[in-house]
Amino acid sequence: MSPRAFERPATIGLPETPSLPPGSSLEGLWLPPRAEEGARGGAVIAPPHPMMGGSMDSPVTTEVALAASDVGYAALRFNYRGVGGSAGTPSGEAEDSEFDYRAALEFVQESVEGGILACGYSWGALAAARIGVSSPRVRKLVLIAPPPAMLDRAALTVWGRPILVIAGDRDDFVPIDELTETLASIEDAELVVVEGVDHFFMAGLAEIGRNARRWLGD
Repeated sequence: MSPRAFERPATIGLPETPSLPPGSSLEGLWLPPRAEEGARGGAVIAPPHPMMGGSMDSPVTTEVALAASDVGYAALRFNYRGVGGSAGTPSGEAEDSEFDYRAALEFVQESVEGGILACGYSWGALAAARIGVSSPRVRKLVLIAPPPAMLDRAALTVWGRPILVIAGDRDDFVPIDELTETLASIEDAELVVVEGVDHFFMAGLAEIGRNARRWLGD
């Protein structure tokens, strides 16, 4: 396999709103595909909840970006507003995370050709799922530890495209029985349950990367 490219900073412009002054932007990191020849598209990876320490430096977010790059996607991970170098004030509102995710998605769509992967971890998985199903260029979802009660099962079922979901069997925020039931009606969804792992993946990180590479490489 060819050497991995270096990540580089990315500045994701934000539209002006009453809470965001002109010129506001999100901080991101852009990882080119490991092999430029045969590049497949782009991936957007959202971090966990910004009010609970979530940032693009999360090991889970980083692992998904590396996996996407390894199988041919340019990968963008980013910080929500008010986190790290991103403008604004941190927010726990779903509509703000969706706004930020949409800006990151538009950045990737303008930067690469081909299909897009909408990816996220925890709170970020919910934003990826909600915005991903509304974008024609999003071909697949990669959702790490999504709280099942907050997933829109009907929208994901109608969307009808492949979905990979990875969660730990000791995750107090993601009951596996409930997650299994939520995904049961979605024809092209694969659930990977990692044994002995909780919501924070202090163990099991390699399983995220291994399964993401396998599934995305198919």
